[in-house]
Amino acid sequence: GNAFTDAELEAFHKRIMEVGSADVAYSAEPKFDGLAVSLRYENGILTRGATRGDGTEGEDVTENIRTIKAIPLRLRGSFPSLIEARGEVLMFRADFQKLNDRQRGLGEKEFVNPRNAAAGSLRQLDSRVTARRPLRFFAYGIAEIGDSEAPGTHAVMLNWLENMGLPVS
Repeated sequence: GNAFTDAELEAFHKRIMEVGSADVAYSAEPKFDGLAVSLRYENGILTRGATRGDGTEGEDVTENIRTIKAIPLRLRGSFPSLIEARGEVLMFRADFQKLNDRQRGLGEKEFVNPRNAAAGSLRQLDSRVTARRPLRFFAYGIAEIGDSEAPGTHAVMLNWLENMGLPVS
């Protein structure tokens, strides 16, 4: 669930306790407002990057994904033969401001907000344009996994993704 205030978090906890388990552990992370993507790695090599699309079929943005410095082209350490990691491509507000300053200086159209700037940057037809944009990526989940067992908790999964070289919040 999402919580924006202490009161909402306390209400969430109360609902969980009403279900009947006193032994509860939480994992919390920021909610990023960007573009959801899936990264598919086969034998540790990035083979595809796609947007969420309609939930069944997304847009292939592999060439543009490859230009985002935070996204490893090759996983490190121990990894399954196949893994599809889910995450968010976004732009920090300070980077967004600098991008709009640059756009303004060049007499080009400014972006409305960081989410639209990130989404538009990732959907560029020319990956060289994407490469010049200050995009970031944070993994938050696994959609598919090959020959390994999925981690038992969200926190363990985030550590596992990070150990493979994927940035997490």
